[in-house]
Amino acid sequence: METLVGVGISHHRNPKVAAQEAAIKALKQAGIHDPDFVFLFASVGYDQQIVLDTVRQQTQNAPLVGCSGAGLIAIDEADESNFSVGVMVFQSDELRFCHGVATGLKQDAALVGGAVGKAIQAQRQPDTLAMFLLADGITFNFDRFIAELNTYLDPAQFLPIFGGAAGGNIVLHHTYQYCDSQVVSNGVVWALLSGKGKLAWALNHGCIPIGCERKVTRCNGNTLYEIDNKPVLEVLKEYLFPEEINDNWQKVVNNLCLGFKAPGHLQSYDEYLIRFMITKDEATGAITLPCEVTVGTSIWMTRRDYEKIAHGISTIAQEIKDQIGDQTPKFVLQFDCTGRGKSAFREQQKMKLLHQLQQSVGADIPWLGFYTYGEIGPVSGHNCFHNYTAVLMAVY
Repeated sequence: METLVGVGISHHRNPKVAAQEAAIKALKQAGIHDPDFVFLFASVGYDQQIVLDTVRQQTQNAPLVGCSGAGLIAIDEADESNFSVGVMVFQSDELRFCHGVATGLKQDAALVGGAVGKAIQAQRQPDTLAMFLLADGITFNFDRFIAELNTYLDPAQFLPIFGGAAGGNIVLHHTYQYCDSQVVSNGVVWALLSGKGKLAWALNHGCIPIGCERKVTRCNGNTLYEIDNKPVLEVLKEYLFPEEINDNWQKVVNNLCLGFKAPGHLQSYDEYLIRFMITKDEATGAITLPCEVTVGTSIWMTRRDYEKIAHGISTIAQEIKDQIGDQTPKFVLQFDCTGRGKSAFREQQKMKLLHQLQQSVGADIPWLGFYTYGEIGPVSGHNCFHNYTAVLMAVY
């Protein structure tokens, strides 16, 4: 039995040329012509439909899922320009994929979660290993989505979910999700991986709290209105200059994030779960989050810390190695927060950390990932949403 996997990257400014180059390189590395399945990640500087159509043509219209990202990650590569295309192709007689798409996250994330849950319930097999989930990074409410999805899953057979929230550029207008020949926004695409194989995964965030514990005093769903009885935007002025909040929201979220106390069953991972502040509302002083929030919740302002991130990278590498032993992964997927890229580190620092991780896990492995607006990875038997986190998953 054999699994052939290849990865190709291109940075050509022409979308058709970039897609052709990336797909051809991936097929060549795998040594195949007719893949069984394709992952596609692309930056938003391209016409998304042209990129997708071209990759589909080059890969013989093989089943495909993917999304836009704020940059791509591959071996010795962490490109955060507007022009990068990454393709991963598979041909295997031991692994198989099924996949799908659903839209309408902004209108009703629970309804979308139910639709995906029904589809998975019909497709899941005894040898299903994992699910990959790629969602709109602007409209995704993970808590509502996963709560409904879980009603269709057998709690006695945990299904680990890996993935990320699709990214874009700093304007935060649109992200894109791909399924076969469709490009959508405000949706999710998913793929179930089944067959003969084992999983290894690890994740780590690199944020530390600043200041003291605070309390949520007014909220609704995933909209946070008040902390300590003050509008959230007023609270942020205690940490940032007012002009930063008013004129450069991207700078705000690059410098600050929210830390929620991790529930007891997750504290073996970290004391805090980190959350990204997606959008602000000047009229109400509120912000939106990718998760639900309740009155009385303890909250901390947090920031990224280079030493904690560097230590986390070493921890991820060691955890993966402990799981796989002397075996070589068939492929690796990496979902890494855009807030851990060039907005936080100089290029030399960023590449040093990536090189350290890849050399530890294996530098010759087919490896692809993207910079996300949020990461999905299991902790202690629970599928969780993360921010400012790296999630690494290997199949061996």
